[in-house]
Amino acid sequence: MTVAFWCVFIACLLPVVSAWVCGYFRAKQLGNIDNKHPRAQYAQLEGAGARAYAAQQNAWEALPVFIAAVLVAHLAGVAPERAALAAEIFIAARILYPIFYIANKDILRSLSFLVGMGACISLFVMAA
Repeated sequence: MTVAFWCVFIACLLPVVSAWVCGYFRAKQLGNIDNKHPRAQYAQLEGAGARAYAAQQNAWEALPVFIAAVLVAHLAGVAPERAALAAEIFIAARILYPIFYIANKDILRSLSFLVGMGACISLFVMAA
């Protein structure tokens, strides 16, 4: 399995890890984790908890774009080393994204989003 495919696996785990962070904030802010009505509970979060939930949602939204970019690059025969670099940049940016989001560092959060999206675009461009 190539490095880029391992990065897809890591990217699939990022929303799950973000969900665990959300669980922490649900318990801290609301006193418990209501697994019967989690969406209603997420709607009650404020501050860092609300931002953690938004970061989790964004992780799910970014995932299909990254998966598609890696698959297109692979199918187009992009050199694995080149694809790996772009995929690793995506992962680094997406690890930083929720950290910046929860810390309320909006400019850094936006920058990490742009770097991650740029990595995806670069994979598509390499495949062209």
